[in-house]
Amino acid sequence: MITSENEIRIRYDEVDKMGYVYHGNYAKYYHISRTELLRKIGISDKVLEGHNILLPVIEMNIKYIKPIFYDEIITIKTSLHDIPGSRMIFHHEVRNHNNEVINRAESMVAFVDINTRKPMKAPQLIINKIKSYIEK
Repeated sequence: MITSENEIRIRYDEVDKMGYVYHGNYAKYYHISRTELLRKIGISDKVLEGHNILLPVIEMNIKYIKPIFYDEIITIKTSLHDIPGSRMIFHHEVRNHNNEVINRAESMVAFVDINTRKPMKAPQLIINKIKSYIEK
């Protein structure tokens, strides 16, 4: 398993009229955390694009447990449990400053050829980088 944690301070423009973080912003937080997890193992967006690979989100499941408010700091723990085939599933857990779980989610991305826009299997370069961390 590969794990990455990121802290984000909630900005004023991310809360709704009730004072809660607007639910749609969580997708942005997961994106940040997925990107940082992949960067941690040497797979940046620049590397992916250099190999003609896109990673569009094809599915997201979110469980909202508690609200979070303006100016609070959240910690997003993202993990990757498996070696990908043509898809990768990321597991997300969001905690507040009291270390309480406020949100859990899974996001699935697919490997897509940048030119044909067709799904593809994960390239060996990426599998090797992921394997080197999962098998530690």
